[in-house]
Amino acid sequence: MKHKIIFIALDCSISKAKSIIKSIPKINSKKYKFALKIGYQIFFAKRGREFIKSIKNFEIFLDIKAYDIENTIKNAMLSIKDLSNVEYISVHASSGIKALKIAKKFAGNKKILAVTTLTSFNQKNLIEIGYKKKLSDLVFLQAKNAKKAGCFGVICSGHESLKIYKKLKINTITPGIRLPGSKLNEQKRVSTPLNAFINSKAYGIVIGRSITGDIKKNINKLLAHLGE
Repeated sequence: MKHKIIFIALDCSISKAKSIIKSIPKINSKKYKFALKIGYQIFFAKRGREFIKSIKNFEIFLDIKAYDIENTIKNAMLSIKDLSNVEYISVHASSGIKALKIAKKFAGNKKILAVTTLTSFNQKNLIEIGYKKKLSDLVFLQAKNAKKAGCFGVICSGHESLKIYKKLKINTITPGIRLPGSKLNEQKRVSTPLNAFINSKAYGIVIGRSITGDIKKNINKLLAHLGE
């Protein structure tokens, strides 16, 4: 049985990220494993790339959400080839099927994760930026295009994950994850870790603020929540 992945979101400074990594316990689980999601703050930091290269013993998801024309996507993929310890990289599905194919072609051995519609969006937010399609239908279409492009997986909320998993047979990674009782912050389409893994059949989850405060205490809460 393949391990389900718990991506710890390092949307923070490099010094804070180092502290979080040191606090992540080694777990002896047949179901789950920890990995790291690195976002803009670290990647764009002065010594961000150097820090990323220094990370060992964790799979890394570089969440840059590339969104541009095909040639720029190509050059972006080529520019991060030196980050050999990065396993996954995100590209916006809205870049189009051709751009997703280009990303896959030039990303080397990195797995492409297509970002569908951000979990901070609801139907009202979509209408505000000009979309008329039902949110769940839009996410499914984006996932369908990602599948056509040969992406390894899609990033979507737990609300859409099960349908995508069942109908498209593509891996889903679900952000917008909150432990029971945690603040939602700006997230709109949220799920608990257990619901995402068990009911929504997610390949992986991304969890940040629910656990990165008192990391040791909150990871214990997370593992208890998952029955570990």
